[in-house]
Amino acid sequence: MNNGLKIKDAKNLLICILIGMVFLAVPAPAGLSASGWHILGIFLATITALIIKPMPMGAVALLSVVFLVLTKSVTMKDALSGFSNTTIWLIVMAFFISRGIIKTGLGERIAYKFVQKFGKRTINLAYSLVVSDLLIAPAMPSNTARAGGILSPIVRSLSTAFGSDPMNGTERKVGSYLTTTVFQCDMVTSAMFLTSMAANPLTASIAKDVLNITWGGWFLAALLPGVLSLILIPLIIYVIYPPEIKETPKAPEFASDKLKEMGALKKDEKSMIAVFLLLILLWIFGGHIGIDETLAAFIGLVALLLSGVLSWNDIMEEKGAWDTLIWFSVLVMMAEQLNVSGVIPWFSKTMSSAVSGMSWIAALVILSIVYFYSHYLFASGTAHVSAMYSAFISVIVTAGAPPMLAALLLAYFSNLFGCLTHYEWARHPFFLEMDMFHKVSGGSLSLYSLFSIS
Repeated sequence: MNNGLKIKDAKNLLICILIGMVFLAVPAPAGLSASGWHILGIFLATITALIIKPMPMGAVALLSVVFLVLTKSVTMKDALSGFSNTTIWLIVMAFFISRGIIKTGLGERIAYKFVQKFGKRTINLAYSLVVSDLLIAPAMPSNTARAGGILSPIVRSLSTAFGSDPMNGTERKVGSYLTTTVFQCDMVTSAMFLTSMAANPLTASIAKDVLNITWGGWFLAALLPGVLSLILIPLIIYVIYPPEIKETPKAPEFASDKLKEMGALKKDEKSMIAVFLLLILLWIFGGHIGIDETLAAFIGLVALLLSGVLSWNDIMEEKGAWDTLIWFSVLVMMAEQLNVSGVIPWFSKTMSSAVSGMSWIAALVILSIVYFYSHYLFASGTAHVSAMYSAFISVIVTAGAPPMLAALLLAYFSNLFGCLTHYEWARHPFFLEMDMFHKVSGGSLSLYSLFSIS
């Protein structure tokens, strides 16, 4: 039974409220309107709440809406404007579609198929899992769902099959290597598609003031560095954090047994494959026939409902999608209001003095590195993007950098910075897996991250 906020959570919530109240009490600095100053205060209080988590993200977002309207910082109409944002509905639809991949078992079947074909060596086993993640990433906007719901159980089962158990000190046989590799590469696949991580559309939405990022444009720009990263990272980890068991001849047999348990390809799986391929085609080429990314996602969802792959109860029970709709809409609205009220232009003008005299290349490199490694201060990728993406892209573009380069580089970093340490992606199930399968230091993870950003 829920008896309300715990004492610790209530104290943390009070801290967040006090942060907002300070901005209401202190006059706005020169060049900034009072409403903009108040929005900034409530925004910073919201980001603090996302970090210290006194309440779930959706609840924090609704509380922010109440304060914004009560303080007359925004109108109720403006406060709800984020719910009409098409980019938000794209990611919500993708959550529903990803439920089909999990429900039908298609994601597991794909992973086991690759293990069956290529899993005789440990490094090939790792590549099989990475490629499986890559294939399902476009229609699954949650690295938690991909890694935790599909890949993590497979890694655990494979590790156990080869006697790699953290409870008896044998985690380095294969478990540590597979867990670390899949975790790191999951950050890369999250960066490769607009619909493969929940915060990606948030960056695209924020960047709309500078340029329009399409699904196809995002993918084409990420394709070469993404594929190179997915090729190199398993090799690099194999060298600096090698498994004790190099050959895994039993893995294909293990996967074959799992596939036999699953049986032949079912009707729902075939329908899921057809819809998945249709979505990819529409996301890439739909713009030529007047179908944008969000409409394509709606078409995909309706197709899954009509084919019986998903029921309306499945849609109602997809809590992650509805939760995302709430907090995502509020964060996008706040980002837009910060720009409309003049906060972002004011901040950009103030910060641009710090990079004055630099070439745009130097400004881009320095500020991008700061943006990447400042993630040590956050326990949430969404909180980091919400707090810093808009300001950093504005300053970098003001310094003269090409808008598309700046927007996409920071957007990709908004995924890759999750590879730094465990705590920054605390919701990620591999946070628990990595703790169980091996004692990896934050320094070790940071070493892998150097290869991810290069």
